[in-house]
Amino acid sequence: MDLFQAMLRRFVGVGSLTIIDHKGVAHTHSGGPGPDVTLRLHDARVARDLLLNPELKAGEAYMDGRLTIERGTLRDFLTLYARNRGRLRGLPLQKALRRSLKTLKRWARPNTAGRSATNVEAHYDLSNDMYRLFLDEGLNYSCAYFRSPDDTLEEAQTAKLRHIAAKLDLKPGQRVLDIGSGWGSMAIYLAESCDVEVVGVTLSKEQLALARERAAARGLSGRVRFELTDYRDVEGPFDRIVSVGMFEHVGVKSFPDFFAKVSRLLAPDGVALLHSIGRKGGPGVTGAWVKKYIFPGGYSPALSETLTAIEGAKLWATDIEIWRLHYAETLVHWERRFQANRAKAAALLGERFCRMWEFYLITAEFSFRHGKHMVFQIQLTKDPEAVPLTRDYMGAREAELLAADRARGA
Repeated sequence: MDLFQAMLRRFVGVGSLTIIDHKGVAHTHSGGPGPDVTLRLHDARVARDLLLNPELKAGEAYMDGRLTIERGTLRDFLTLYARNRGRLRGLPLQKALRRSLKTLKRWARPNTAGRSATNVEAHYDLSNDMYRLFLDEGLNYSCAYFRSPDDTLEEAQTAKLRHIAAKLDLKPGQRVLDIGSGWGSMAIYLAESCDVEVVGVTLSKEQLALARERAAARGLSGRVRFELTDYRDVEGPFDRIVSVGMFEHVGVKSFPDFFAKVSRLLAPDGVALLHSIGRKGGPGVTGAWVKKYIFPGGYSPALSETLTAIEGAKLWATDIEIWRLHYAETLVHWERRFQANRAKAAALLGERFCRMWEFYLITAEFSFRHGKHMVFQIQLTKDPEAVPLTRDYMGAREAELLAADRARGA
């Protein structure tokens, strides 16, 4: 406990943190103005766990009820952590842990087709009903695009679909591949708004069934087809390829193979658009808690390692856009909706799941708001003249799609 308290003294530079140990003794550590939080540790092992690996063990202890919040909220606690995270990572033990994790990264197993399917099942096949509790009506489980702070989640998600459609520079009748099609919103939007044919591939059985149901309900079964298929098994060619929120599951060792496959699938004059979570700094590692409980096999790539793989596939990166705080705002909406429906989530999947999920949503928000995460969109072509040479067409096409969406009440 003495070593643990010594760590906390160096950790808390902003805010105030009181720890009530398993014997009922309170220890307070204060810094500058900030959140005031009191935590209770319910057994002696919690302090030892937090000393050795706080980024993993804090989430586990909260999920299991071995760490409870006596004063303040979970958001207050995680705000305090986010404000002091740099001090924690500067401690010798934590620096050594990060170095070892980065070393182990080079020995990580690749995300094979079988492992990818298992990873997808662990997260995306939880329950369609659960995802309905916090996502927008279109079930878009990726970063929304807030053109205005007053946008609803539904408006911002539709704006994201419209923004991507404009970048794809679609022509009626073209054949489009959606890699990681989720519950189908991207494919359905492109078919309805741009008069194209779309093949969506996913590894989630729950998503597949609902996506097919949604397309059939909108009379699109002839123009939108969803398949339970790994992208590595798809046959082309396609005029356009889009992938939203899937690249994070490819795994860094498979980046060259991913872009080589995109190149093979893309028509000579085709256009691809990749939308992915990324990190501002150089290559890193996935947080231990997130990797274990939320996204097994997941990794948010740095632009440097992504562009290296793109160069290896001899593709042109014809446009790159960085979204900074859009995902933080998206997660605020998701967390509010989840809390409003928390009792329903508990009835579906239990109280421990709810504690895990709220921890995930808030820590994810803070990784974009206070940390190094962002979202990037990269437009790719084989031919440098496959798209207009200035970006003007994107804004013009987006305005046309917005007018059409408003006309049909979308």
